[in-house]
Amino acid sequence: MRLARWIHEGLETYGVIAGESAHPASPAFIARFPDLADVLAADALPALRNDAMTQPPVPLDAITWRLPIHPAARVFCVGINYPKRYPLDQSVTRPENIILFAKLHGTLVPHGAALERPTGDAADSFDYEGEIAVVIGRPGRHIAAADALSHVAGYTVMNDGSVRDWQRHSVHAGKNFAASGGCGPWITTADDIPDPAALELTTRLNGDIVQQTRADAMFFSIPEVISYISHMMPLRPGDLIATGSPDGTGGSRTPPRFLRDGDVLDISVSGVGTLRNTVAG
Repeated sequence: MRLARWIHEGLETYGVIAGESAHPASPAFIARFPDLADVLAADALPALRNDAMTQPPVPLDAITWRLPIHPAARVFCVGINYPKRYPLDQSVTRPENIILFAKLHGTLVPHGAALERPTGDAADSFDYEGEIAVVIGRPGRHIAAADALSHVAGYTVMNDGSVRDWQRHSVHAGKNFAASGGCGPWITTADDIPDPAALELTTRLNGDIVQQTRADAMFFSIPEVISYISHMMPLRPGDLIATGSPDGTGGSRTPPRFLRDGDVLDISVSGVGTLRNTVAG
């Protein structure tokens, strides 16, 4: 099942994507569960499916996509989780520990929206990072890796937009420029992904493949990452975990190929979906 948020005829709502149609949750259902995170917390996905599929469908070309996660959701990101030529220090070794950082509200834009290319010198090192992202459905604390996948509601696609020159002096700054990254278009529920380790990530820049890998190439697996974060703080429904980006980012190329006005990014995760964003100055 594909879960999404969108705007149609001026009304923001959520529901189920089926084929080329969006099926909104009914007003009565939304009165019970104002947000998708509330649906996840109540373990009410089957009820959402039953409700939404009885509603009149809306063509996908008639909607404006919103982030599939709540705009203020917590976004945890893993750094250096694949073998690659790292843009900052050229390291290709496996870190001793999982490296974490976070993205703030306002950093991510939805599918179909334009990425905001920074102004000034920051525009010269604006980079893309395609990633497989996990959405938490069941809360947990001190989760064992063996149990971690039972806490996953589904998977989505993310672009961890990065300003490399700022990242050199502050990872937090380089990762949190306004509207620099993307997420979407929807959440594909975990029951549709039998083996998350087999997920394949492909990033295309203006149609050319620039990144391609499988989740089983990660240094730290999805269950290990979930377990690690849960020992730091309780995970809660709607949390997003971006699991790292593989080789092929613009800063790792020779010569570097950073994002320019008019570029089109398509980031696909097999069985999950494709996130598309343009770049605007």
